[in-house]
Amino acid sequence: MTSPRTRWIGLVFISLAVSLIIVDSTIVNVAIPSIIDDLSLTSTQVQWVQESYTLVFAALLLVFGTLADKFGRRRMMIIGMVLFGLSSIAAAFVTTPELLIGARVIQGMGGAMVLPTTLSLVNATFRGKERGIAFAIWGSTIGGMVAVGPLLGGWLTTDFSWRWAFGINIPLSIIIIIGALIFVQESKEPTSRSIDWTGAVLSVVSLTALVFGLIEGRTYGWWLVNKPFVMGDLNWSSGVSIIPVCFAIFIVATVAFILHGLSRQKRGKSTLIAFNLFKISSFTNGNIAAMIISMGEFGIILSLPLWLQFVVGYNALQTGFVILALAIGAFVASGLAGGLSGRVAPVRMVQLGILLEIVGVAGVGFGISATGDWWTVAPWLFAYGMGVGLATAQLTNVVLKDVPVEESGQASGTQSTSRQLGSALGIAVLGTILFTAAAGLLTTSLNDMKLPERQVTSIVDAVVDSSGAVIPELAKDPKTAPIAEQAKIAFSDATRFGAYSAAGFLALGFLSTLSLTGKRREESAK
Repeated sequence: MTSPRTRWIGLVFISLAVSLIIVDSTIVNVAIPSIIDDLSLTSTQVQWVQESYTLVFAALLLVFGTLADKFGRRRMMIIGMVLFGLSSIAAAFVTTPELLIGARVIQGMGGAMVLPTTLSLVNATFRGKERGIAFAIWGSTIGGMVAVGPLLGGWLTTDFSWRWAFGINIPLSIIIIIGALIFVQESKEPTSRSIDWTGAVLSVVSLTALVFGLIEGRTYGWWLVNKPFVMGDLNWSSGVSIIPVCFAIFIVATVAFILHGLSRQKRGKSTLIAFNLFKISSFTNGNIAAMIISMGEFGIILSLPLWLQFVVGYNALQTGFVILALAIGAFVASGLAGGLSGRVAPVRMVQLGILLEIVGVAGVGFGISATGDWWTVAPWLFAYGMGVGLATAQLTNVVLKDVPVEESGQASGTQSTSRQLGSALGIAVLGTILFTAAAGLLTTSLNDMKLPERQVTSIVDAVVDSSGAVIPELAKDPKTAPIAEQAKIAFSDATRFGAYSAAGFLALGFLSTLSLTGKRREESAK
């Protein structure tokens, strides 16, 4: 049995591990404009740089959560950190967008090994009131680091190179691995369970088909073919687009996954998801809430750095300072959440946090315009950060509070999958809203300027495909300066639409928490 001091020191390294995994997304967001300039990313590739990480993350969480229960949670976390560190080295030295996306895929695999194991370790190590405090520390660390990431990424990108946004992961990974080996006790289940590999394959196919369809719909056509889909000898170039086929594959694979899992459970075999856990109302309702909330929580972080750098004109470091307001809000909320732990029902803190997130994200949308500045969005980011700090940890506590410890690996994997699936859907949906709206609005405004159709198409494609990176170049030339102004307006309006959409998802998430109970099962401190 580890001493209390060792447990709490171990929690620091557990929290740092999950923070590094989560913060990688926000660091990359700030660095994206520089990566676009260096590697000539298209807008679709911009989405995939983020989405490849999140998609693999979401698809493999269930598998690695189950494997961690069987082979050791600390061991799985350390293997994940090693893989994450090595793939970060690869990402720092890539020369093409495709190689960067590939490195992000491997990073996602490492992240999927780390996240569910940290939840399981916290759930298995702490009891009673200590567990609530531990989850508050775990979640508030994530909330704070999600916002510190842009500042760190901005500094590294501005003063050094965007490649250091990945390189910084190396020393941090080493520190976390050493700390885990010294202070974190191994935890695993004594009973050996077989792995449901068929379920794993079906879950990966399902999630991949869904996210691919959402991101690539505007490229290949939502129904009829807009652009041929070519992969190897396959050339899908006429009739119905490949996208409806992807959605059909998603539905079939999802139904097959559920039926397969229920069949294995009935035969007494292990399943990727412990379907019996969905009999626990706090677990079921909490997972639904987590997925919907995550759709809105981090979607705005995709578009805000693009707007700040390509419309407002900030560099990466200045952008990081603006988003630092989010970090300050999260740290303020973490102190509040810790003080209220044990006195206020976790679900009430979740609901308060979501309300603050709704106000913050909607306020960001209100403050975004072609003439906007840092002060029009920073106060709202502070409110948003407070909401993230309050909601993130306690929602996890709500989801897992009635789950038996021996099933915590599967439960935390399911809960983390719900969050990551929500994040993946949020990036896909809000990214599509951003670029589709920008294209439509800019096309309309350029047509009003009576420009030739071919020129309109060329300009719109350049702005959208570059994710707005060509706007500053257009503004430098007096001949194209009026076009740049219209592009700034269109990109700002599209970013605002994305923020309002994110607020809408969060509002749905708040409604879903109304079905959660504020009552807590009494736990004995052990």
